[in-house]
Amino acid sequence: MFKTVLFPIDHSREAREAADVVANLVQLYQSRLVILSVVEEASTDPMLSPEIVAKLLANAQTLFSQQGINAEVLERQGKVAFTICDVADEIEASLIIMGCRGLGLTDEGATDSVTTRVINLSPCPVLIVP
Repeated sequence: MFKTVLFPIDHSREAREAADVVANLVQLYQSRLVILSVVEEASTDPMLSPEIVAKLLANAQTLFSQQGINAEVLERQGKVAFTICDVADEIEASLIIMGCRGLGLTDEGATDSVTTRVINLSPCPVLIVP
C-alpha cells in the first residue's frame, strides 16, 4: 500500500515521537524509507549547521537500522514545505509522515505552519503525528 515513505525530520520532539509511527508503518507495509532534512538557505540557526544536520540524519538512520529498517537519507536546502513536497514527488513517495509542530491557535499561525503547507501542496497523502 505504501511503497515509499518520506519522513522529514528536524530536531523537534514531535519528529522524534513520529519515528515510532514511521517504523511501525514501514515494517507493516515493507516500505522503502527516505529520511529528509531540509535547511532553509538563509537560516542562521546553529542547530542547522552542516555537521549537526549530518549527525541528525546519521542518528535517525541508526535508530531505524536497529529496528531492521534500511533507511536512505537526503539533505536538501530550500523552503521547507516546498522542498518536502518536491522530494516527495521526485522519489514518488506514497506517504509523507511528519510530526506536528503547531505555531499556535491563531489563523495566521495555522496558515504559516510547515505542516499546513505540506498538507496543501503534497503530491501524496500526509500522516501527521501529534
